[in-house]
Amino acid sequence: MQRNKVRDLTKVSMCVALCCVTSFIVFPLPFTPTMVTALTFSLSLTAYILNPRQTFTVILIYILLGAVGLPVFAGGQGLARLLSPVGGFYFAWLIAYPLLSMAKGATPNIKRYILANILIAMPITYAGGLASMILFMEINLWQAFMMAVLPFIAGDLTKAGLAAVLGVKLQKVLEGRGL
Repeated sequence: MQRNKVRDLTKVSMCVALCCVTSFIVFPLPFTPTMVTALTFSLSLTAYILNPRQTFTVILIYILLGAVGLPVFAGGQGLARLLSPVGGFYFAWLIAYPLLSMAKGATPNIKRYILANILIAMPITYAGGLASMILFMEINLWQAFMMAVLPFIAGDLTKAGLAAVLGVKLQKVLEGRGL
């Protein structure tokens, strides 16, 4: 029993570290305050290999680290980053990725992982981003869509697919079935 707790804690810690590192793999876009980052790849991977509670914990720890000022957010630190046009993305992740983890099913499956990401995590994430951009930038829905959703769809689809492939392989390794 103790071994499983240590193993789970290690997986959670590794996922938090991966989120912190991949948040700095960025491609800024000049027409939006949001950046393309590899963080959503890590969030998807986290949801694919952890259970919903653990996934929520990873995201909450990541957000709290940034909220207290540790340099883990791309584009700025602290509560100011969370209370900005991009803050809605962070809060949406607390819902989106635990739900993705819940929807992934018991058996690793690339197609199911990708489909769940497209139907659950991506729309919830975009909704959070849309809401915060509309609120903080005082723009309309169409303008927010053009800044918070449209430029990111292709990249998010790609990251969801790559994370699904790696997630299935990692899940097999973590379950002791090898590659």
